[in-house]
Amino acid sequence: MIHPGVRTVAGVAILLSSLLIPRAQAGTAGKLSGRVLDPAKQPIAGANVAIPAARTGALTQADGSYFVLNLPAGQYDVRVNMLGYQPVLIQGVVISADNTTSLDVTLQEAPVQMPDVVVSAQRPVVDVNQTSQIASVSRKELNTLPVQELQEVVNLQAGVVDGHFRGGRTGEVQYQVDGVTVNNPYDNKSSLRLDRSLLEEVQVISGTFDAEYGQAMSGVVNAVLRSGGDRFRWDAETFAGGYYYGGNTRARVGGTPTEINPRRLVPCAFRPADVQNYQLTLSGPLGLAKTRFLVTGRYYHRDDYVRGVRLFVPTDTSDFERKLFYPTGDRASVPLAWSREWSGVAKFDTHAFEDWRLGYQAIANSIRSRRGTYGFRLNPDGLSRQRTFSIVHGFDVTRALGKSSFFNATVRQNYFDYHDMVYDALDDPRYDAAGPPQGDTDFDLGAFIQGVEFTRFAQTTNALVAKGVYESQLNREHHLKLGAEYQVTRLRFGHPGYLVYATVNGQQQLVRHVNEPPDYPAVSEYRPVVAAGFAQDEVEWNNLRLRGGLRLDSFDARASLPSDLANPANAIAGAPRSELKPTRNKVSLAPRLGVSYPVTRDAAVFFAYGHFYQMPALGTMFDNADYRILRQLQAGGISYGVLGNPDIRPERTVQYQFGYKQAVTDWLGLDASVFYKDIRDLLGVEFVSTYNGAEYARLTNVDFGSVIGFTLALDQRQLGRISSTMDYTWEFAQGNSSDPRETATRASAGEDPRPRLAPLDWDQRHTLNLTVSIAGPGGVSSSAVLRVASGQPYTPALVSGFAGGLETNSGRKPTAMLLDLRSERPVRLAGLGATVFARAFNVFDTRYFNGFVFDSSGSPYYSRYGAADVVTLNDPTRYYPPRRIEIGIGLRDHAQP
Repeated sequence: MIHPGVRTVAGVAILLSSLLIPRAQAGTAGKLSGRVLDPAKQPIAGANVAIPAARTGALTQADGSYFVLNLPAGQYDVRVNMLGYQPVLIQGVVISADNTTSLDVTLQEAPVQMPDVVVSAQRPVVDVNQTSQIASVSRKELNTLPVQELQEVVNLQAGVVDGHFRGGRTGEVQYQVDGVTVNNPYDNKSSLRLDRSLLEEVQVISGTFDAEYGQAMSGVVNAVLRSGGDRFRWDAETFAGGYYYGGNTRARVGGTPTEINPRRLVPCAFRPADVQNYQLTLSGPLGLAKTRFLVTGRYYHRDDYVRGVRLFVPTDTSDFERKLFYPTGDRASVPLAWSREWSGVAKFDTHAFEDWRLGYQAIANSIRSRRGTYGFRLNPDGLSRQRTFSIVHGFDVTRALGKSSFFNATVRQNYFDYHDMVYDALDDPRYDAAGPPQGDTDFDLGAFIQGVEFTRFAQTTNALVAKGVYESQLNREHHLKLGAEYQVTRLRFGHPGYLVYATVNGQQQLVRHVNEPPDYPAVSEYRPVVAAGFAQDEVEWNNLRLRGGLRLDSFDARASLPSDLANPANAIAGAPRSELKPTRNKVSLAPRLGVSYPVTRDAAVFFAYGHFYQMPALGTMFDNADYRILRQLQAGGISYGVLGNPDIRPERTVQYQFGYKQAVTDWLGLDASVFYKDIRDLLGVEFVSTYNGAEYARLTNVDFGSVIGFTLALDQRQLGRISSTMDYTWEFAQGNSSDPRETATRASAGEDPRPRLAPLDWDQRHTLNLTVSIAGPGGVSSSAVLRVASGQPYTPALVSGFAGGLETNSGRKPTAMLLDLRSERPVRLAGLGATVFARAFNVFDTRYFNGFVFDSSGSPYYSRYGAADVVTLNDPTRYYPPRRIEIGIGLRDHAQP
């Protein structure tokens, strides 16, 4: 059966191809600039600077200066020649997206024609021209690290803690692929999972950022995809592995003798096929003039190390009153959690038309998975299953407007479809046969031995994004960038039917509810519109580098709310009538400024300041946003939860950053910065009183916070056989709540709901990331990544009988450390280039890394309320995943370097 999203995508693709929209290169291309001089350091005018692979170049001006715009990120060979001088070929010049690479060249006089002087470019150990903190990871660096996906690369950068950038909440980061957003507006998180084999470069901006980027308050991640070349190439990679965490001992579990690992609470059995990966990439000329392609496919298979035993099946029935249990399962050992992922990329571009570059790309993921819940360890088939399909695709074109200007535009469709349920059909008879999950405390600590989860949730996002950017090098001092973008989203989410086990005529039976508000609302649909425009100027004046910009954002929820919140459902007799009124259009203006000033040839100070606005996740602001459910609201009555609010203002952050960069030597770079974030208008909860004395909670802009910290990064280029990097971050993140609904949770628990400052849940004071790479003889290499994290906060529970609770997040979890390793060796295999590699994740089999702790002890290993916490104490899923070992091989055609 064809997925419904595929039909939608196909229809949009046909529409886009008929429009032939121009291409946007913002976020994918950079600039090359510099001077060409003679041995006496005098400028050479009219020298030719050519970049053959990009089919572009420039002539030097009277002062010897040149620039080349709109170079896609990657490595290039640059040839400089002039009559009467010996040509120079510089190999491996690195171009980074949205950055300027400086390349000065000295030509030696040669009265007769001579062969090129070949030199290898060395990327500066620090970029003294940057006006903020930007971490760029090239494809070559990605291939040496023990990482597999984009998010793993991001988490290694300074200031990033498990998706939190410099103390911000999750969902405050803009993820872009080739300069266009791939965030799902439902939760403001990336809708794609990208394998490292697809990436040419990854940029992580963890501080202030340019006016070009919007809908983000904490950072930007820009992934630049690989492109096809002028020669046919192919490469493939496969690996397999499993979990190994030591030996087992003989023990009795639930009265039954068994083998178990006492540290992990589950048996250790190395299964080398628990993790499998197969990837193939083809690229090269398409057969049409100046047209290239790249296609790649990947299959990823993962089985979790915690396994269940199918002792029972969902339709089993037991006599709980008489403690009689009747298992009918096949006793097979199966993983509680698993994932099966298919993904692929198709990318085409052509230079067949003079001054034009046209392209199309599509990135797709299809994932089927199951989240493990240890309570279902004896009845694993009762767990809900998740199904995700996502695709981001669209057309691009670049139009050159002379040597110093160009225009880019793009259109993308971001489609995301997610389902979480056991059976697709609400009326599936297997729901009736199984019933809800049930267990008995006298049988294996209450494990579920019959029934299925009644979870039924669906979410679909269909967003159309259009973006256009004009860039011009007005003169040597000013590089102007103007842009606009427009996004219209169709968002559907909710519960496609409800399953309730209720008593009907004295008997327990399964009742289905569809579109029966207020208790059982239908799937909701919303169509908000986002528009933005920006202007940005990069100024290079003598040694001063300045980047200033202004961004205008507009958000229209295209929804409505009651005009009188004290009578939200018009159900209070005699009260003023409330009418539905449309939400207001939200407009925000955000100035951005960054300044870099070199104090020496190899060192610079920089300062950055900016206002950053972002609308909260649509799934949060629109959730439970139908105020008609309050028809029966009475003082002291039932709670209707926290109501959504489509009329909220954008959240805002003002950031300040001051830093210092220095190339200490030609192989050691230093980058230090101090930052402060003032966070306001965060989503929180307010309590609204009605005319009849009742009260309800709804979302609004009331939460706040602040973050202060500093980062220190050292980059040691290869010295002998060793290269390394070190990133250290100290930060203090505090606010009145870590979650928008935290205030309502405190109120329902009888606690004081008034705002109070406390460390945020992810306030990790000390974070250290260390990478070391060793190049051995014969191409053998090894690398290691060490991560050290101080404890995040938790709220302790009082063990004594004294009254009063401890302050929120006043305790600290233990410090933790993780080590990952990778080693590889090139080999020859049937005339092909090949590399065999081995990877080990969590080498020391660390069981804890800022995860769950018992609030009575602050430890993940024991509780002071042993009897009360016996179920959790026997749950192995509270630990960090164990040591994982993988072995694989990478293949490529013999001509590829």
